[in-house]
Amino acid sequence: MDHPIDPKTDCVFKALLGAEDNRDLLIHFLNAILGADLPSPVTQVDILNPYNEREFVTDKLSIVDVKARDDHARLYQAEIQLVNHRDLPARILYTWADLYSQQLQSGQDDDALQPTYSIWLLGEDLLRGDPCYAHRYRLRDERDRCLLDHGGIYLFELNKFAAEQVETEEQRWLKFFKDGEHLNADHLPDWMQTPEMRQAMTTLKAFSDKERAYHVYQARQDFLRQQRSIQRELDDERAARAAERQAKEAALQAQQDALQAQQDALQGQQAALQAQQAALQAREAERQAKEAALAEIERLKALLHDRDRPADA
Repeated sequence: MDHPIDPKTDCVFKALLGAEDNRDLLIHFLNAILGADLPSPVTQVDILNPYNEREFVTDKLSIVDVKARDDHARLYQAEIQLVNHRDLPARILYTWADLYSQQLQSGQDDDALQPTYSIWLLGEDLLRGDPCYAHRYRLRDERDRCLLDHGGIYLFELNKFAAEQVETEEQRWLKFFKDGEHLNADHLPDWMQTPEMRQAMTTLKAFSDKERAYHVYQARQDFLRQQRSIQRELDDERAARAAERQAKEAALQAQQDALQAQQDALQGQQAALQAQQAALQAREAERQAKEAALAEIERLKALLHDRDRPADA
């Protein structure tokens, strides 16, 4: 190829899996990613939103995921997401739920619903505390009991994928999307020597060789760079706001701590004053008790003196 082409770029991704000419690639990709969870292999698909090169020239916000239905009426969605954002998990769940719910037409019953599978390839880490690159979300409870086997959501974090030796077709596809930009179509490594991977490389080569296709690719690359820049600015602004909020909260907490310390000191002073007053009261009560005792003694002495005095004195 004259120009390196990144298969993770959305228009290339959709051309790979969403073009009518690459229908067999989509079937192979779905079986590779979902094979273990499918009741039966995918043998035929109808692409519901096929790749259209003109969309990417005229509309920078064109729909870039791939949607398909197989001959068992099962639904599939595949999407590439290069830039993560705060609400991405909600978006992922919403798109699966939206595709699942759109199956029912007016008057149809719930038994018409068929399994729906959503596959997301992520260019940035989403679950940063988890070293695993593959995450499969199904409708199961805490004891792994299935509520309804109607598909699920499959996330693959490409940055975490690091298999050197390709052992499965799933790994072959993930390695292709992660490293495809650096592959030489004329000298492919052993793990790319399959009919599907050679066909995928032919699609990449078409973007490199055809002037219009390469223009589309460059336009999408520019758009994605702008999106990443905007996202970084938003993240920086959000981080700055969060830091400012934390600083204000810390200052407020420091003020509250200082006020509490003052209140504690005042309460300590009040407690000391109360203790002093209690001590004074105790000493006063003791003095009064002594004076009362002395007065009683004097009274008793007077009584004894009067009793002992002679009658004629």
